[in-house]
Amino acid sequence: MSLWTQFYFNEGKKIFKWTHYFPIYEQHFQRFVNRPVTILEIGCLSGGSLQMWKSYFGPQATVVSIDINPDVKQHEEDQIHIRIGDQSDTAFLQSVVDEFGPFDIVIDDGSHFSPHQIVSFEFLYPHTKENGVYLVEDLHTSYWPEWGGVKRPGTFIEHAKDLIDTLNAYHAREAIPVTEFTNSTTSMHFYDSVLVFEKGRMLRRHDVTIGRDENGVRQRVERQSLPYKKTR
Repeated sequence: MSLWTQFYFNEGKKIFKWTHYFPIYEQHFQRFVNRPVTILEIGCLSGGSLQMWKSYFGPQATVVSIDINPDVKQHEEDQIHIRIGDQSDTAFLQSVVDEFGPFDIVIDDGSHFSPHQIVSFEFLYPHTKENGVYLVEDLHTSYWPEWGGVKRPGTFIEHAKDLIDTLNAYHAREAIPVTEFTNSTTSMHFYDSVLVFEKGRMLRRHDVTIGRDENGVRQRVERQSLPYKKTR
């Protein structure tokens, strides 16, 4: 059963999601289905999305959620764990990492306030597994004046734009420092209101030309090789 079908015919606790998010979820999450996986969702609300993730990922999934509202603790059940705290409190985040991390998937559906999103991302991204996924949703709030505003410094969207340069730092001829983000991130996917970071370690970047020359001789020529730079 697709994730959309589970959502559309949901008879459990209420789930609030934008409909165009579901193809995004399936595109980036499908490979984790029916495998041992640990998911952290920031923001619990009515608890319905936690049940949806539990059903979608299967019996080997551990679903963790954090929220500032102590009342959501009632939504705990088998495979679902809820911890109460602020997503911008790094000491609290560390306690969640210590208990459940590292995470295969992190979904930020929390306060939608850019400073909180940035703190959570900067702290939790290093605690996302080497082949994991970090998804931030409802990023339309970055464009609302009362939440940040269009092209205003400090919004998560503007923060992510800078990360595009960091992703490509090896090609900047030392004008942009290579960081752990550079070494651990394979791609950034921008969608309407959603940004997905895919992790994976690439030790060396090099280009190769392979084929036959004008004399029919097969050649393999490596023109450039960018040395892997260790980061802390």
